[in-house]
Amino acid sequence: MLVKEENRVSSIEYRESRIENRDMFAVISDIHSNLEALTTVLGDIEKRGIKTIYCLGDVVGYGPDPRQCLDLIIDKTSWCVLGNHDYAALYEPTNFNYAAEQASFWTREVLETEQQAAGRNRRWSFLGELPMRRTLKTKLGKNTATIDFVHASPRRPINEYIFPDDVYTNPIKVSLLFEQVRHICFIGHTHLPGVFLDEPDFYLPAELGDVYPIIDGEKAIINTGSVGQPRDKDSRASYVYIEENKLHFVRLKYDFKTTAKKIKAIEQLDNFQAERLSDGR
Repeated sequence: MLVKEENRVSSIEYRESRIENRDMFAVISDIHSNLEALTTVLGDIEKRGIKTIYCLGDVVGYGPDPRQCLDLIIDKTSWCVLGNHDYAALYEPTNFNYAAEQASFWTREVLETEQQAAGRNRRWSFLGELPMRRTLKTKLGKNTATIDFVHASPRRPINEYIFPDDVYTNPIKVSLLFEQVRHICFIGHTHLPGVFLDEPDFYLPAELGDVYPIIDGEKAIINTGSVGQPRDKDSRASYVYIEENKLHFVRLKYDFKTTAKKIKAIEQLDNFQAERLSDGR
């Protein structure tokens, strides 16, 4: 590896940016080496005229095209944070099931055996320098926003799951999470899009008409859903974008059959990772 774990976490755990009047940007997450989904999402973002893209991690894992997806994220996004599958490819899988673990080992092998040194080193350097958290202070329309970007949760940025049912089954957990939120926090990890509020409550995109207005003083944890492996019984790729002070949830059909065929052709990848794409599970 190009970095040592003990040296990197303390130095790049947190990065903050001050960018004025960033009125329009997209947030993507959980690509999971799904090139067909990623290119579809990037194409839609480009058609909307959105120039700035932030990524919440898990660029790799599960899927068949880690090199190509890493290259696109490096080239097309303003920044990315560290996901648990990115971490697994760098170091070791943590609390992974067997199929996810094997996919991580296969991903590492694919990245390590790249014949072109420039491409190989570029991808490893990118993964090795990913921070666990980014923060953006900006204006959205007439409102000022402080926005945190993490993969999993504001409390444990890489590994903690926040499920919609937590607002009913574990409201204390949700309240404690919101103590770590200054205004808006974007997350992925569960692959389940929606908005958590600190009441606590959770709203599906459909319940919001696919639009959430960001206002001063209202804290929210927003899950963007997954580009490459949706798990809300909807096969379409998911991402969000902000225009002025409104957040929009977007779903897009993509060629999941091609992705599934690629997965099934790779012995080290579990066929379930292919089969789940057709019905979003």
